[in-house]
Amino acid sequence: MHPPSPWIEKFSPLIPKSGPVLDVACGSGRHSLFLLEKGYRVVAVDLDIEAIASVPKTSGLSIVKADLEKNPWPFARDQFTGIVVVNYLWRPLFPDICRSLAPGGVLLYDTFARGNEKYGRPRNPDFLLKPGELKEVLRESLEIIDFFDGYVETPSPACRQMVAARRPA
Repeated sequence: MHPPSPWIEKFSPLIPKSGPVLDVACGSGRHSLFLLEKGYRVVAVDLDIEAIASVPKTSGLSIVKADLEKNPWPFARDQFTGIVVVNYLWRPLFPDICRSLAPGGVLLYDTFARGNEKYGRPRNPDFLLKPGELKEVLRESLEIIDFFDGYVETPSPACRQMVAARRPA
């Protein structure tokens, strides 16, 4: 399993431990497991839960199978003290993600941006953020703590956008 995103490692201490953290499109669960090791309760959601369901059963981890692109958002408002999204972009979910973040909760988002087509997948512009897009979309409902938009070398060369943001208390 790949190590967690350096962005998630850096900003995860900002997430309050008073409630659960949602790992959106969790895949194999690398961020879910990282957060569990840090003492968080985690809800991992994905359409394909086979990979995360194969990890050893751990207290504090709930797994939800959901098609986030075809079905309604399965989570309640103000439910999570943290939400983590890595390598996933489905723009219609931005409002749902923001509403599910509890007051004082932290969103950590790290995904691909335009220019990434030079380095690998995704190449489709539908799955690549426009310059500054993540910051612009989220600043309507969240306070931006930090933002990055550009080229990274690790874990492999890519163009990425990353944001750490907090819902006002």
